[in-house]
Amino acid sequence: MNMLIRSIVGLIILIVLLIVPHFLEFHHQDLLIFLTINVLVVASYRLVTLTGEWSLIHAVMMGVGGYTATLLFLNYELGMWFTLPTAGLLSAAVAALLCFPLLRMTQFYFLIGSFAAGEAIRLVWIQFLDPFGGTGGLSGVSPPMIGDIDFMDPIPYYYLALTVVSICLFLLYRIEKSRVGLTLHSVHWKAPLAESVGVDTWRYRALAFITGSFFVGIAGALKVHYIGTITPNQYGIGFMVFILIWVIVGGYNKFYGPIIGVIVLTMFDESIRGFDEIRPAIYGAVLILSILFLPLGLESIPGKLKAWFIGSEVVEPPLTDE
Repeated sequence: MNMLIRSIVGLIILIVLLIVPHFLEFHHQDLLIFLTINVLVVASYRLVTLTGEWSLIHAVMMGVGGYTATLLFLNYELGMWFTLPTAGLLSAAVAALLCFPLLRMTQFYFLIGSFAAGEAIRLVWIQFLDPFGGTGGLSGVSPPMIGDIDFMDPIPYYYLALTVVSICLFLLYRIEKSRVGLTLHSVHWKAPLAESVGVDTWRYRALAFITGSFFVGIAGALKVHYIGTITPNQYGIGFMVFILIWVIVGGYNKFYGPIIGVIVLTMFDESIRGFDEIRPAIYGAVLILSILFLPLGLESIPGKLKAWFIGSEVVEPPLTDE
């Protein structure tokens, strides 16, 4: 019965995703594309957090993918079908190099170290006009060509982005449900116990960091092929803060938590578009209220409602590894 209900819900979601762009204005079609890409951003970031480490470099890793796709397209005229996987691989390679200094640190020190590493990479983009374009960035990137399909139109590009993101989400979900994913959870909650049975916690932390960077690199390439331009400021600490808020407000104990967070907060952001001057204060209030009243995020609401209806108490997982 549960499988039937899940199948029906999944079919409804699929139908909605396929028809919704046809009922939106041009501006909202653009927003839908960015939302689709950001779903991959938060899902890949959650993979990094499975080991208990929170970084401030994920946005920069997205930029690594975006710059890779841009340079390959502008200098070698390589199409999106080549730049997408290459962007992911180069982001993963950069993450692999950073593992050696960063993963010597944990918790707060890893957070600060990752921020410093990300700012160092952004400084390279800013300082070198050739090949990165400095503060002005680069432009002239085009979407792919498939027959007579015009991917400059938001609707075809949305379907393309939805396909790529769906494949990536499936792979991320399978990774989490695999033996590797279970080991990542054990590294988070009981690292000493995992080490006592032979688990190399450094290797698994590195694997999560590299894999998450691979998928966010693909997201960066998807974004740059749509907007056609890239600048260092697109991947600064401001965007990283949004990623953190999306994940925390949505919740990160379930795979779908960050996805709910980015969808709800994107719609919320659209509703407060006329209050740009106080947007930081509004988001700060949202984050504080979420931590106070929904410490497990929006993903915990169904369980709370179920407990309220049946009159039982929800047993929530611990928030720390103690």
